[in-house]
Amino acid sequence: MNICTVTQATIREVVPLFNAYREFYGQPTDLIQAEQFIQERVEKEQSIIFLAYLDGEAVGFAQLFPIFSSVAMKKAFILNDLFVAGYARKQGVAKALIDQCYVYCQQENARYMMLETAKDNVNAQKLYENVGMTIDDHVYYYSIYW
Repeated sequence: MNICTVTQATIREVVPLFNAYREFYGQPTDLIQAEQFIQERVEKEQSIIFLAYLDGEAVGFAQLFPIFSSVAMKKAFILNDLFVAGYARKQGVAKALIDQCYVYCQQENARYMMLETAKDNVNAQKLYENVGMTIDDHVYYYSIYW
C-alpha cells in the first residue's frame, strides 16, 4: 500500500472516490461538481487529502480540514471524509489513512483531530476505537443545518 498527498497532478484520481463517498451518503452522482470541489480545496490549500493506492490503483482517501483551538492557540483538524472503495475494504486501507492523518496532525503540532460518524455506523465506530479514538463525553456539539 502507498499513501500520497493529493496534488494538482492527482486530483482526477481522487474524484471518483469522492463522488462514491457522496453517493454513499445519499447524494446524486456529480463528477464535474466533485472535481470542482476537490480542485478548489487543493488550490486554496483549504484541506489536506491523502490518497491510498493498492497495486497502483487509487482505492481510498481521507480529507482533513483545519480549524483552530483558541484556548490552546493551536491548529486542530477535522477528519471530515474517509472512504475506501467496497472491493478494497478489510485490507487495512482505512486504518493506514487514519494513521497518515495522525502523523500529519502531529507534524503540524495540532491540538487534536476530531471526526463525527452516524450512531448506527458500527463498523466505523469499531475502526475509530481500534485506532485509539474515544467518544468525547465532556462537551456537547450543537449544529444547525440549512
